[in-house]
Amino acid sequence: MAASAHGELNADNIILLADSYKVSHYKQYPPGTSHLYAYFESRGGKYPNCVFFGLQYVLKRWLVGPVLTEAMIVEAADVYKLHFGQTIFNEDGWRYILETYKGHIPLRIKAVPEGSIIPVKNVMFSVESTDPKVPWLVTYFEVLI
Repeated sequence: MAASAHGELNADNIILLADSYKVSHYKQYPPGTSHLYAYFESRGGKYPNCVFFGLQYVLKRWLVGPVLTEAMIVEAADVYKLHFGQTIFNEDGWRYILETYKGHIPLRIKAVPEGSIIPVKNVMFSVESTDPKVPWLVTYFEVLI
């Protein structure tokens, strides 16, 4: 990762793993949005089937256990302030997750078994928000997952 004004960025900071445009998405959902659901599929291509694999690694590496810390929130706030030139980062939302869930991420992820051969245009996994105060997490982690 690139260096910030404070030195090297924490490569384990999950907040910094999203595309930067995702940082402002929480402001773009209609007022009262309390639940989001998204799914991943192979839209098709050269082959009629797809082998589903790799999700277990991503989940175990990035989303199992307490994966969010105060230091990560502070770092992300600093990085995104420099990046955008203004305060867009949802610091309050991330602090809510840290305080309420002790660093665990409140998402429900369902998937077909690893190694499954799935016809294209079928759902391979879904991601759902489990806390109405942070539905934006679903699309925030879209790139990571």
